[in-house]
Amino acid sequence: MTDSPEQQRRHVVVRRLRTALARLPHWWPLPVSVLIGTASGLSYSALAADRYEATSYAMAVAEAETDPSAALGYAQSYGRLTTSDATLSYAQGAAGETVRELRSHVRSETSPDSPMISVTGTSEDRHKAADIANAVIEAVIVSSGHVSKDTGVKLIKFTHAMTPDQPISPSVPLGAAVGAATGGLLGGLVLLVRPRRAGRPVPVQVPGPTAGGGNVAQDDRELVR
Repeated sequence: MTDSPEQQRRHVVVRRLRTALARLPHWWPLPVSVLIGTASGLSYSALAADRYEATSYAMAVAEAETDPSAALGYAQSYGRLTTSDATLSYAQGAAGETVRELRSHVRSETSPDSPMISVTGTSEDRHKAADIANAVIEAVIVSSGHVSKDTGVKLIKFTHAMTPDQPISPSVPLGAAVGAATGGLLGGLVLLVRPRRAGRPVPVQVPGPTAGGGNVAQDDRELVR
């Protein structure tokens, strides 16, 4: 049963494609991966929505009869409670977001050397980013005030989060550079795992009979062996 003309054309296209790929150098995946990665990085940088960050700070202060070193330990503890459900539930009204949304838009950091807590809010709206940071830091301060008589340490606001002017989204050159580096890494991995092409066989020259029609010379016989 013969193939239809359409199937024959497909076979021809497949054979030509295989022939073209076979003629390419073995390192062709590397530049192709770099180009694809660069294009992806440019597309992401151009199409991604801008994101803003705003940060507020609070400081743990020891009461008169409390060891000053206790403030550092309580600052670490309050920093871990910043993203707890209780704190975010208290802050969700002022932040204008639900607890679930706040959890992905807030992060906190503490210092091992100073009793300082930083709360950073992120959002596509620069004003909301500042509102989130201020709402969460206020919630932590209020929570610490409820137990300050027992702990001997209270939190005070150190700085207020200001509305950011510039987004933190990656720039177009940075996105292109990251995409190119990622593409180059993937291309290099492809070269490492792909099978290598077999080398071309080297033809063996077998000497013919001598001009006098006699046997092959002794040296030539040893070569053939």
